[in-house]
Amino acid sequence: MRHFETIREFNDMLGVETLHPLVSVVNLGEAKPMQHMRHTNGFYSVMLKDEKFCDIVYGRSRYDYDRGSVVCTAPWQVVGIENTTNEMFQPVGWGLFFAPEILTGTTLGRTMKEYTFFEYRANEALHLSEREREVFLHCLNEISKELDHTIDRLTRRLIASNIEILLDHCLRFYERQFITRETVNADLLSRFEQLLNKYFEGKNAQFSGLPTVKYCASELCLSTNYFGDLIKKETGKTAQEHIKLRTLNAVKERLADMEKSITQISYELGFQYPQHLSRFFKKETGMTPVEYRMRIA
Repeated sequence: MRHFETIREFNDMLGVETLHPLVSVVNLGEAKPMQHMRHTNGFYSVMLKDEKFCDIVYGRSRYDYDRGSVVCTAPWQVVGIENTTNEMFQPVGWGLFFAPEILTGTTLGRTMKEYTFFEYRANEALHLSEREREVFLHCLNEISKELDHTIDRLTRRLIASNIEILLDHCLRFYERQFITRETVNADLLSRFEQLLNKYFEGKNAQFSGLPTVKYCASELCLSTNYFGDLIKKETGKTAQEHIKLRTLNAVKERLADMEKSITQISYELGFQYPQHLSRFFKKETGMTPVEYRMRIA
């Protein structure tokens, strides 16, 4: 597997000019033909794929891109195309590549963690409408204009500001995508609830501890960030809040069985110690488990 540490290394592989050592906007259709490969980068990438059919492996996931799909990757994520043959191919689309150093001291550097889609899986790519694609390309054009400008004391700030505008548009487009996939999302919410019910009804909690957002996302074949963002958008509550609520209901259900001790219930539900259950229950209800039992008795 090949690693490209700098923008210049990657541009040299593509056969395009490096106008700035920390940022590059590339029309992939003007890059030289290349062989399929998997690789890692030392920088962020935002790729607009314009191939109608393109079989890509991202991490361990395979994804067929349609025209107008955007995938974003953070440094050191594995991304690439399976090298099933040694044939050369001509990439089609656009790419924005920027090193973490360009963000130092900028507003974007302080808010970069908000763009959680850099941790999404390939099958969670952003699919642009034609209008959104025009906006995306306009933003890339504004960054390109700044790269063509002579480097001065405002260059870094202006480039970072334009990248931030592009990423904000991506956030907006993802919100639209969540909304327009309500049927799929409703099914996901249903499966999430079923997953939690099954977790507490079986032995999972007893042997594996309380469920986590990462576990639920994995079971639903989603990245942790995409899953969390989707749940928050659909319900107004975080995935962790949903898990906490279902855990609380599970505690209440078992407390209703007066023959079970607090210690027994705590271990059945995955709490490490009985006092952890008591603190959790007190915080969520304002009562201790014993006080709750006295109320429902």
